[in-house]
Amino acid sequence: MWHDLIAKAKEGGLNMIETYVFWNAHEPVYGQFNYEGNCDLVKFIKLVQSAGLYVTVRFGPFVQGEWNHGGLPYWLREVPDITFRTDNEPFKTHMERFVKMAVKKLKDEKLFASQGGPIVLAQIENEYNNIARAFPGSVDYIRWAADMAVNLQVGVPWVMCKQNDAPGSVINSCNGRNCGDTFMGPNSPTKPSLWTENWTAQYRVFGDPPSQRAAEDLAYSVARFFSKNGSLVNYYMYHGGTNFGRTGASFVMTRYYDEGPLDEYGLQKEPKWGHLRDLHAALKLCSKGLLGGTYSLQKFSPDLEARLYEIPENKVCVAFLTNTNTKFDGTLKFRGVDYFLPRHSISILPDCKTVVYNNQRINSQHNARTFDLSKDANNNKKWEMYQEPIPTAKGIKSQGPLELYNMTKDTTDYLWYTTSFLLDDKDMPFRHDIHPVIQVSCLGHVIHTFVNGEYMGSAHGTKIEKSFVFKKQISLRPGGNRIAILGLTVGMPDSGPYLEHRVSGLHTVTIQGLNAGTLDLSQSMWKHQVGLTGEKLGIFQEDKMNAVKWVEATSDIPIIWYKKYFDGPSGNDPVSLDMSSMGKGLVWINGQCIGRYWVNYLSPLGTPSQSMYHIPRAFLKPQNNLMVVLEEQGGKPEDIKITVVKRDNICTLVSQNYPPPVDSWSSSGENSNKPEAHLKCREKMVIRSVVFASFGNPSGICGNFTVGNCHSPNVKNMVEQACLGKPSCVLPVSAAAYSVDASCPGSTGTLAVHAKCARGGQRHGHAAAKVQ
Repeated sequence: MWHDLIAKAKEGGLNMIETYVFWNAHEPVYGQFNYEGNCDLVKFIKLVQSAGLYVTVRFGPFVQGEWNHGGLPYWLREVPDITFRTDNEPFKTHMERFVKMAVKKLKDEKLFASQGGPIVLAQIENEYNNIARAFPGSVDYIRWAADMAVNLQVGVPWVMCKQNDAPGSVINSCNGRNCGDTFMGPNSPTKPSLWTENWTAQYRVFGDPPSQRAAEDLAYSVARFFSKNGSLVNYYMYHGGTNFGRTGASFVMTRYYDEGPLDEYGLQKEPKWGHLRDLHAALKLCSKGLLGGTYSLQKFSPDLEARLYEIPENKVCVAFLTNTNTKFDGTLKFRGVDYFLPRHSISILPDCKTVVYNNQRINSQHNARTFDLSKDANNNKKWEMYQEPIPTAKGIKSQGPLELYNMTKDTTDYLWYTTSFLLDDKDMPFRHDIHPVIQVSCLGHVIHTFVNGEYMGSAHGTKIEKSFVFKKQISLRPGGNRIAILGLTVGMPDSGPYLEHRVSGLHTVTIQGLNAGTLDLSQSMWKHQVGLTGEKLGIFQEDKMNAVKWVEATSDIPIIWYKKYFDGPSGNDPVSLDMSSMGKGLVWINGQCIGRYWVNYLSPLGTPSQSMYHIPRAFLKPQNNLMVVLEEQGGKPEDIKITVVKRDNICTLVSQNYPPPVDSWSSSGENSNKPEAHLKCREKMVIRSVVFASFGNPSGICGNFTVGNCHSPNVKNMVEQACLGKPSCVLPVSAAAYSVDASCPGSTGTLAVHAKCARGGQRHGHAAAKVQ
């Protein structure tokens, strides 16, 4: 997907791509390095370079990023006497070794700007101010990290984000939503003002409700930062992407920053993508003033101001007119002209006269995403299953249950705990209203409990509170009884001090309600099995799946493996799995793990945090794709659906008081003052139908518009004449253009249109769509 994503980023007006360097991906085992495939850092940077873009490399090597263990490899925890991210010699030795190795790899390819390459910034450490107070040696450590980085002589500046006291020449930078107002600024007058993470939405964990950030607010923050002498803004994330495999940190969803300008599937999320594209274009119109002009501030009221960049001798004047009030609109008289400023808005004037952009006035089109059922991919209904065995005889023995992270070493999510105990008749409850109850306290993240081979249920913690208690009435028998508990993690922690000391897994196990009182099994003899049998045998791979016996599938069985074959969906649209019928587990496609799913962990809204899961086209073959599902709690595999993802419902919502398109501005002064509405289908598609069109006071969002009291049916006919059968169309935004009454009470002079794009003729191979 790299080529397409980079191209769309450039089309969106970006001139730089930022990337982490993930230590645990590049050195998962000490001394064994991986820079191939998805870990080919050099190839990625060269692709960015070939597109004519610059690069920032965030070496870390601690990166956080909602990435497993913050990017630190598990083996680092087992280095004697180590403490992460402080003045600790073992940690500094390994950190320096990795950073030097990664830098050398890029130097050898001549990728730094000082060598003619695209890398213009490098980062060491990440957001250290958040934890510095936890470590007595924090000041010495951060100075050491800065000196170590600078001494590598890469020939480009080094940056530390959220490090107010970044030493020497290392630049301190801001992360957040509104750094134009929250950033204290550079800690030296010789350093530029940088914003390394402008959060385009909010990353989410399982159990979270949907979150978003309005395009208007995101655009305001960028314009605000540049208006106040900002030098760089980096979006986090511009493309959200997917946490494939087990790469997500504790409880972090498989979908990551889907609300970015490019969504999880790499599709342009409108209007965010287009509104920022227009902002970038407006800022570039101001480049002469921003880069070489004299800065000044004019305050008109507590909320209204103008920030100017002027080069009088060259007749260059750039103005940012700002209304900081978040509740009330305002009007500002600037150089004899009244400028209306909606609440929380900035107008950009590249000539100090003409408004080419206002963050609250969105000219770019909108779109709605659909998940269309693929008929050809869902033809095969035959599922088979393999029952994961509950371990009985073998395992690592200990007095009491062992800690989970130390046992699994980040090679698997799963660890079996098993123990047995004897009861005689006198131990059993005499009264019919008393029943034995198992109580398990766990330090996180999830457990599945079996008693005498019967599934008792599941319990889990949360991102905020990982520990929890499981209680359940159980049936016991005189003689031998056996308990098996499958403990698991949903990623490792990625933030905070003392990561090397974090623990997980069983804490105490007791049986209540026996005649002899509570039976504490916490110090009994326990056996441990790391990972699942199906994992060890690799039955999710084509050449290894026959290592076990598969039988015809049935539903609602815990700790079960399912498999089936399917054909790849026709066309080139992104592909997604609808896992709504399942519980929790992992999915592999042709041996590639597309990540953890957890659809029965509902948000406070009563819906799954995520039910659709991305299958990259690169993982698929035209036919006979192998899907393997590991289901932990029980689900209905027959109801898993394969869909294709589209953003072919396009809309426009533009009012007559909006500025004209940014690209219509000319420094000659011959500028249009008329807004326009633009509709454009993606490549090789045309506007096939107009679902809605109204001028006056329509309301709603793309895919859910409603007419107001000033609606005229003529508008739809006129839009159809202008747009049907064309890949794009431009529509006027005025009452006269549509022969409607401009004086209609309540009219906002707004044009709203919803159209559908399609290839020539009817679409084939897809059924009903799920809209998200």
